[in-house]
Amino acid sequence: MHIRRTTARVAARLSVLGVAPLALTALTAAPAGAHGSLTDPVSRVSACFAEGPEHPRSAACKAMVAAGGTQPLYDWNEVNIGDAAGRHRRIIPDGKLCSAGRAKYKGLDLPRADWPGSKLAPGKHTFRYRATAPHRGTFELYITKPGYDPRKPLKWADLEAKPFAKVTDPTLRQGSYVFDGTVPKRSGRHLVYSVWQRSDSPEAFYTCSDVDFGGKAPATRTLAAAPAASAPSDEQIAEQAARSTVDHGGHGGDGPGEGAHSERGHVKDGHEPHSAARAANAPAAQGGHLAETGGDSRTTMLAVTGAGVLAVGCATLFLAARRRSARNRG
Repeated sequence: MHIRRTTARVAARLSVLGVAPLALTALTAAPAGAHGSLTDPVSRVSACFAEGPEHPRSAACKAMVAAGGTQPLYDWNEVNIGDAAGRHRRIIPDGKLCSAGRAKYKGLDLPRADWPGSKLAPGKHTFRYRATAPHRGTFELYITKPGYDPRKPLKWADLEAKPFAKVTDPTLRQGSYVFDGTVPKRSGRHLVYSVWQRSDSPEAFYTCSDVDFGGKAPATRTLAAAPAASAPSDEQIAEQAARSTVDHGGHGGDGPGEGAHSERGHVKDGHEPHSAARAANAPAAQGGHLAETGGDSRTTMLAVTGAGVLAVGCATLFLAARRRSARNRG
């Protein structure tokens, strides 16, 4: 009777310990989700999504839909390059900064002075970046130089060389990253360009936000002639989520020769980057306490190590039980 009770206890312990490695592996291998966009000042894609993908109100958003359809707006939080690894200026061509060089989002690159925009003033400003899935990483905000003309395709040379705001692992509040920066003095219409480079992956996200400083500037029209931009509400984001094609486990981009967002990286011109090159270019992991989505080598190692430790514990417990049973029989 004692042997049967001992065996039953051992079996129960083994069953619990046997489930633990599987549960640990499942938790650490959770896939990444969609990601986000700047909402203060409001990005172009966020503003057009807020207007409604099927029936946008502004002329600029209507032109965007005419250029690329409605799906880019339902996928408003996915203007990305999967293997950017800090090489933004090298891999995004002039004239395609707002789309990150992805044909899917080409409508965002349309050069026009009537994109919905946000009022902005020089000095301290609190920025908000809506994160539909949080990741560790660094945000950099660039502003266009004096004399910027929105009627011409945006080039890297149109932006200041250094970001006017830069922050690593900012605070996440009610679904948005919140951080402060000091806006340079400008007048008239300008553009704020954001780069969010993840530190837990080579992936990066990009946005263009049209802003108006008021006053007059040469060769520009102010946003007085353009509608005010609004950020999408929580209710709209939730309601339209089912229309998104952003796959939580990594998803195909625009097809061969275009951008593809997945753990395999951003496929460009039909050539996929080598993993060794991607690893060499990937930024080092940074500290902080933000939630990380998506598995990487560290989470995989944690799962394997945890499973190994538990397996050794199971074996030790089983052998100890056999020894006790043998002594009882003797």
